[in-house]
Amino acid sequence: MHDDFISDATFEEEPFRNPRNDEYPVTVSCFATRVQGVLDSHLPTVWIQGEISNFTVATSGHWYFLLKDDRAQLRCVMFRSHNRRLDWTPRNGQSVELKGPAAFYAPGGQFQITVESLRPGGLGRLHEAFLRLREQLSREGLFDQERKRPLPSHPRSIGLVTSPAAAALRDVLTTLKRRAPGIPVILYPVPVQGDEAAIKIARMLATANQRAECDVLILCRGGGSLEDLWAFNEEPVARAMAASRIPVITGIGHETDFTIADFVADVRAPTPTAAAELITPDRPALLAHLGQLSRRFHMVWQRLEERESMRHDHTLQRMQRVMQRLLEKHSLHLEKLGMRLVHPGDRINQRKERLQNQQARLQRAMRTLLNTRQQQLSGIVAGLGHLNPEAVLSRGFSLVRDAQGRLVRSGEQLSPGASIAIHFASGGAEATVDRIVPADVSGRQEVAQ
Repeated sequence: MHDDFISDATFEEEPFRNPRNDEYPVTVSCFATRVQGVLDSHLPTVWIQGEISNFTVATSGHWYFLLKDDRAQLRCVMFRSHNRRLDWTPRNGQSVELKGPAAFYAPGGQFQITVESLRPGGLGRLHEAFLRLREQLSREGLFDQERKRPLPSHPRSIGLVTSPAAAALRDVLTTLKRRAPGIPVILYPVPVQGDEAAIKIARMLATANQRAECDVLILCRGGGSLEDLWAFNEEPVARAMAASRIPVITGIGHETDFTIADFVADVRAPTPTAAAELITPDRPALLAHLGQLSRRFHMVWQRLEERESMRHDHTLQRMQRVMQRLLEKHSLHLEKLGMRLVHPGDRINQRKERLQNQQARLQRAMRTLLNTRQQQLSGIVAGLGHLNPEAVLSRGFSLVRDAQGRLVRSGEQLSPGASIAIHFASGGAEATVDRIVPADVSGRQEVAQ
């Protein structure tokens, strides 16, 4: 024992005259202080694993319990200032891991552990396994941003890899129905918890790639403990995601939950609902974009009409200037001929007759030229009118677009159950395809609704 464990200032005891003499007695308080000093100096704070027993919650909020195994037991206390930071309460018989300094409770003469950290048993090993696998896969480049692919902006179909009984499935389906009701959804059922969940998830990811039915995959499940989410921290799932030719987005647990699958995924969403929102286009934004395109089309069409009208006016002006120059030229020529007349009376009559004939021919030529130009201009205007989609719609035709907004030119582009939008000269309608009618002999094809 060291002499500095005896303090007259701390304990109102008679000081030792010879602290190294074994025959000199010490008080219980001094001895307890020495014991605590030895514990503080020589017993490090470590994680201890055991089973909860005699768990009690005092009126003060402190927790008292025994931590035991098959050969020994330790008395433990976790004060309210520490246990209130936990989001769970231990129960008798539960395996836990705790950490805190060892203490000798002098008033009760008891050795105990003052618990500062407490976690369910096994989490330490799981966390270490998580860190090891994350380091290994990171070195192999599975987390590199360069290998990750962007999600499709307008997916034609979406695959869901999750449990049919999961609450996350209902959340994702509700979100997809609200944001993109026309996009088909394919469910790839797998267990999301249990010993064989990781292997089955990896196999289903490979199956989805072989079937190639969708443009993107959502791997999701709801929140849970570290053990509940452990299937997404196993190597087979990470390898299958990295090998997937289809982009994968994860929505696993809550926003604070991170798994190995999140690091490998092309995109990580904080929740399953957020994953569904990330992969579906924003309907109001699309409608606004379509409205902008429509306004731009009408603006371009108006400018084209104005340009053609200006060209027509310029053509007429050029023709008038040409005709005026011709008339002036012929008039000058006639004047020169008149001056050369020998017999003025006869020559004047002849020249007048010739002049009248030339004027008549010139007028006919001018009318013919004007008619030709007007016919050409009318043909140009008519051709422009045929290019106007609104003119086509006004004659009784309509435009049919699929759920992605693409024009439907053939029944082969559609399938039963597909959603279509029909645009008329005024207004429109939405419909669902019940069956596809094959083309008749004339090549026409009808879509039954």
